[in-house]
Amino acid sequence: MKFKPMFRRFITIIAIALPLLADAQNIKIGQRTIKFNDTTRQRPLVTEIWYPTEDNREPFVIPHYPFVHISTVRDAKLPVGKHALIMISHGTGGGRITLEWLADALVQKGFIVAAVDHWGNTYDNKIAINFVTPWQRPQDISFVLTGLLKNKDFGPVIDANRIGAAGFSIGGYTVIALAGGKLDLKALDAFTKTPEGIKEITLPEFPNLASQIDDKAVELSFKNSPDLKDKRIKAFFAMCPAVGQGFVNKKQLARVTAPMYIVGSQSDSIAPVKTNALIFHKLIPKSKLLIIPGKTGHYVFLNEGSAEMKPTGGVYFNDDATVNRKAIHTQVGDLATKFFSGALK
Repeated sequence: MKFKPMFRRFITIIAIALPLLADAQNIKIGQRTIKFNDTTRQRPLVTEIWYPTEDNREPFVIPHYPFVHISTVRDAKLPVGKHALIMISHGTGGGRITLEWLADALVQKGFIVAAVDHWGNTYDNKIAINFVTPWQRPQDISFVLTGLLKNKDFGPVIDANRIGAAGFSIGGYTVIALAGGKLDLKALDAFTKTPEGIKEITLPEFPNLASQIDDKAVELSFKNSPDLKDKRIKAFFAMCPAVGQGFVNKKQLARVTAPMYIVGSQSDSIAPVKTNALIFHKLIPKSKLLIIPGKTGHYVFLNEGSAEMKPTGGVYFNDDATVNRKAIHTQVGDLATKFFSGALK
């Protein structure tokens, strides 16, 4: 991504200090980073955690912060009592911070939120095979969830009976897999060989991806993948879910019985509604669906870029002139908080 240098500076700074601000309801947001490591799969899993806090330290404003966001208290005091937890899965070639707007909205309603960097599938760590083996990602979420529940600090404040998951793009597929969806790799592979499929797998995050793929390695990875359903997660929120072409019948999604909300963008050219969100909705009988109308594209669900970021942010942070990204974030953030509040009572 073109914003890589600025984003890298941000990641360096975030490890040192972050500010705090209160929202209209005086809800302050604490933030911590935990480095988990799945040694069995050799996948370091850096995780960002946001949570309600009453820490009263003064704010510290980070210069050149790349996103519009609600500032936080770094390593703040943990909340009192038990809180529902929402796991977040970022889009391909993104990162754990890129859905911070959603984390902000959820924390303001009392949720703890944890977002995972999926190894080899982030903006600053691109490994070709990890861009085409999405079944690795649900395993990342489950591994980190186990780590959080066992963590001496966060374990006691997480309500293990109220856990949800949200994801964007390939992260949308991630949460559907966690809900019990089973991908048909042959169906997906057949689609990627069609003109429409070739267009969908030509990702701006990795333009020459197709030329670097070892098909046998991908097939072996898929064959060795365990059951991805995580029964501990009780509700799922998928934004612009991808790889819908790998789901061709209801049997593949028969085990998805927990509440599922699917959100799509009408003008999405990366994960078109027709071959993704609508397919999932059709095959998951009890799912709910919202399609954001107009010229809303795929990347409208990324954070809103700062004034400094937008000029070099390209399609990732610049929408059609008719699209108000902030308003869409507010709409979808409200929808997500209401959905999870109702589903995780």
